[in-house]
Amino acid sequence: MKIALITGSCGLVGSESAIFFSKKGFKIIGIDNNARKFFFGKDGDITWIKKKLKSNLKNYSHFNTDIRNFEKLRKIFKKYKKNIKVIIHAAAQPSHDWAKNKPFIDFDINAKGTLNLLELTKIYCPKVPFIFMSTNKVYGNNPNFLPLVEKKTRWEIKKNHRYYSGIDESMSIDNCTHSFFGTSKSYADLIVQEYGKNSGLNTVCFRAGCITGPNHSGAKLHGFLSYLVKTTLKNKSYTLIGYKGKQVRDNIHSVDLVSCFWEYYKKPRKGEVYNIGGGRFSNCSISEALNQVEKIKKIKIKKKILNQNRVGDHIWYVSNMKKFKKHYPQWKQEYSTKKIISELINMFSS
Repeated sequence: MKIALITGSCGLVGSESAIFFSKKGFKIIGIDNNARKFFFGKDGDITWIKKKLKSNLKNYSHFNTDIRNFEKLRKIFKKYKKNIKVIIHAAAQPSHDWAKNKPFIDFDINAKGTLNLLELTKIYCPKVPFIFMSTNKVYGNNPNFLPLVEKKTRWEIKKNHRYYSGIDESMSIDNCTHSFFGTSKSYADLIVQEYGKNSGLNTVCFRAGCITGPNHSGAKLHGFLSYLVKTTLKNKSYTLIGYKGKQVRDNIHSVDLVSCFWEYYKKPRKGEVYNIGGGRFSNCSISEALNQVEKIKKIKIKKKILNQNRVGDHIWYVSNMKKFKKHYPQWKQEYSTKKIISELINMFSS
């Protein structure tokens, strides 16, 4: 029996991972206590995904366990230990705004929870790949100091700039404003690297841009494209926060992301870091996303633009995928932003 242990198993990345690795013949141990409902209310509730996984995956076992609870996690690791063949850590408190108001809870989940999982991996299954969902927010607002140019629908960078193809892993995560969420995830990112480089575990941090897909329980404070499509179809209106609505997001579909996990699983490395996202293949500004919805659905969306931006928000962020593609040349990206938005529209229209 080979087991994929997945935290945040009913979130977007966790559920996509559960489906993917189940098809590969793994028994899935899903850990998720539906904290998203606590964070975001009804919109964040992942009960529907839990039911879907338990119904559709015969080899799925669910644990309603809080990753902050070391002893309860220990029981799971001790029970399955050497049968665990991969760990995918996707559980998190994922919102800037939420973290600012409750920094202790945010830090305990994102930082302490990650440390708990790493230490238990070291004790019970030290050879398995440990895949951590990090975030591009570890770079804080450093991307905002790039020489950006305002265009009609987006902010952009000049073609002769070193980061035109996207921001790579060489950008500093220091001397900047992160947001409290970005800070707790930075600790987690660094400690994941440390258990790889210092303790010899096969660990990797995927520093993602905007991850999206039909399994996303998008909410106002988290889940950019999912929430945007759901809200605009329902209300025919949307509020853009700061930067004239021209801030650029790069968007990776959860299917494409999990296929990255698979490539890493087959050939793990120790303490590795990859910027992962849509790159130049899949990105858009918030205004451009709204324009896409209007074009596809043939509707008019009322747009309200707030002048005050969110703390730590990126004006322009596109991931440079060169390092990952060099290490894993078999990986192929399938979903463009247009394809992602079309899929979300179909889902919310049905």
